Amino acid sequence: MESHRVEPRAGLLALVGGDEFHAGNEPHDAVLAAAARGPAYVIATAAARSRPELAVRHAQEWFRRFALDVAELAVYTGKQARDPRLVEQAAQAGFCYIPGGDPGLVASILGGSPVGNAIIAAWRSGAVLAGSSAGAMALCSDTLVRQSFPGHTERRAVPGLGVIPNAAVIPHHDTFGRRWYPSARAALPDAVLIGIDERTCALWESGSWRRLGVGDVTVYAPGQPALHVTSGVLEGIPQPSTLDDGSLS
Repeated sequence: MESHRVEPRAGLLALVGGDEFHAGNEPHDAVLAAAARGPAYVIATAAARSRPELAVRHAQEWFRRFALDVAELAVYTGKQARDPRLVEQAAQAGFCYIPGGDPGLVASILGGSPVGNAIIAAWRSGAVLAGSSAGAMALCSDTLVRQSFPGHTERRAVPGLGVIPNAAVIPHHDTFGRRWYPSARAALPDAVLIGIDERTCALWESGSWRRLGVGDVTVYAPGQPALHVTSGVLEGIPQPSTLDDGSLS
């Protein structure tokens, strides 16, 4: 009798535009919490230099209203990102949420690390994976970081975790993020730029993207007019890399 190998199906993937763990995020966070299967973690790497314990506490308090107990996966240094104990915890995760902060920290600490790869592998096996602001930015092939200090508007691209190929997120699009667009397009002329309003989510599930939350998602495809989506299905965002081709290791 011929046997067929059943490939695991990737879990929900959420890109949130910022202002996470506040009212207005209920539509998508309720969906994410309901889909959690196994240990749930908040990974506040992006807040490593700015009191990450606050981000962890806010996440725990927020998701408690959805009957989800969230623990901290403490990955704030390169050494921690190689810790076998933390790698094992990440590999067994059923829910991972990376909140905002410094996008460069997520890319540099988690990118290509054993913990980062374990988080992505868990998602590919069915775990929920979500990022807000800096966390959402880091999930793409490219992460937009400050071009110089001081300064906030001008952006340059560094490699992200690569879950979503040929793409970069512009968070806080309804407040200050949209001002990043000219420098982001100059840095990434061939990439899809995804502008996401605060308390708004681009949610991927089983091959399709949709918008949830209080604001809009704006898709900037190269050579095309900007597509503003206020509800429903999102077109133009690349499909995530659900199979391990070795590019993340």
